[in-house]
Amino acid sequence: MRIIAGVAKGRSLSSVAGATRPTSDRAREAIFSTLTSEFGDFLGLHVLDLFSGSGAMGLEALSRGASLVHCVEKDDAAAKTISTNNALVQKAQPVGVFHLFHISAQKFVDTPAQNQYHFVYIDPPYDFADAELVQVLEKLLENNFYKDGAVIAVERASKSPQPVWPLGYEPSRTKVYGQASIYYANYAKNG
Repeated sequence: MRIIAGVAKGRSLSSVAGATRPTSDRAREAIFSTLTSEFGDFLGLHVLDLFSGSGAMGLEALSRGASLVHCVEKDDAAAKTISTNNALVQKAQPVGVFHLFHISAQKFVDTPAQNQYHFVYIDPPYDFADAELVQVLEKLLENNFYKDGAVIAVERASKSPQPVWPLGYEPSRTKVYGQASIYYANYAKNG
């Protein structure tokens, strides 16, 4: 696993043995290609990586110029790995601010947002209940986590049913990468 582009391009990241299921480099590259088409570049973007695992998604955004990246991870070993990976990326001197929240995603989204995000990546464990995912998505809306025009991506096992998007989300596309599927939606305040 490595950083694909930006100031930390090519740096190898650690993963967490057995505790997480990292998004493949191929899927990450495709996700960031989609986001580049949507936003143009990452300069000035605010990114939230829920259920961060190794932190690879958030750190990729930081390397590409995001101005604010928040990673949320409750697992102790994964949080330690995120800190290690962040230290490696920081050596490349990215311009943005990075913060790790060592709490559950559910607890994080339960509080009104202090920052609104352009991109939110949600990668819960594959055995995470669909009803719990819907609750997380509803809390993100209810507590004002999105900037207008935000892109939301949810990673689920390809064999799992498609996520149920609550009212307020506009599903846009689905991409399949072997055992993982990425489901995209947009948020529009007046949509």
